[in-house]
Amino acid sequence: MRTPVILTLLVALLAGCGSARKAGFPSGIGPFEGGSSFYRKAAAYGWRQRDSLAWDCFERGNLPSFNTRFVPVRQRITDSTGRERRLVLFVTPDYFMVGNNRDFARVPLTPMAAQRIADATGCFLPTRRIVDMVHQAAKVKLEPVPMYAYRDSTVTMWQHHLIVEGQRKGRKGLISGIKKDVVVCSDAPLKGRTGRVAIYGWHRSDGKAIQPLYAGHADWYADYSHGVRLVRSRMRLDGRWTDHVRLLSDPLTIPLLSDEPGEVQPRYPLLPKGKGWAQ
Repeated sequence: MRTPVILTLLVALLAGCGSARKAGFPSGIGPFEGGSSFYRKAAAYGWRQRDSLAWDCFERGNLPSFNTRFVPVRQRITDSTGRERRLVLFVTPDYFMVGNNRDFARVPLTPMAAQRIADATGCFLPTRRIVDMVHQAAKVKLEPVPMYAYRDSTVTMWQHHLIVEGQRKGRKGLISGIKKDVVVCSDAPLKGRTGRVAIYGWHRSDGKAIQPLYAGHADWYADYSHGVRLVRSRMRLDGRWTDHVRLLSDPLTIPLLSDEPGEVQPRYPLLPKGKGWAQ
């Protein structure tokens, strides 16, 4: 009599695992253009057009499949009472990219576009603490490569992608050190300002981040160094499924996801209807 119960629990557990490991990315409907084609089209684009083209690729499933599966990041971390907790996050192995498995390219996005994609995939954007967790767990850690001219141009974004690929040399696995993450943060870095993008990361090989948490850029700004890492909303805490909203809304568990004082603003606002790039 106990066997059906055990089987039911096992099926539920496996189903939950699958829901966390597989992203909610759209199924590909083609045509499947490569990342190099994206950058040829977007060479002279500003942020609105580039975001719009990236969203179009996302909607059509014009994405490399290796970056649409989540990988686990496991941490032992203490809550606000000092109790050690076992946390498992699920993140994309690399930053947002378009194309296919043979011809792909990382694409910096504004936080508005990043949030739209996060919403569509059941994800959220990382906090500073999560970025550090990912770097600690990364299998492929590459040294940041600063570029100084035309930082926000689409051409520089493509050049930086090629530099990263030259560093990577085909190595596979969770990657870090190559981008500053677009992150969510508390009110403190915003200093009362609205319409800002927060960035953090670009870890060196010694584990130290070049870019401290910074929210000085307007939210429409994106340059070659920015990257969008998706974090699955569903995660495991002490062996049980929960979600980031629940953890960030509880003073007991906020420290598991954020090392900042105060409450974290968990998402960026989308562009108002009529002013955005994707209606």
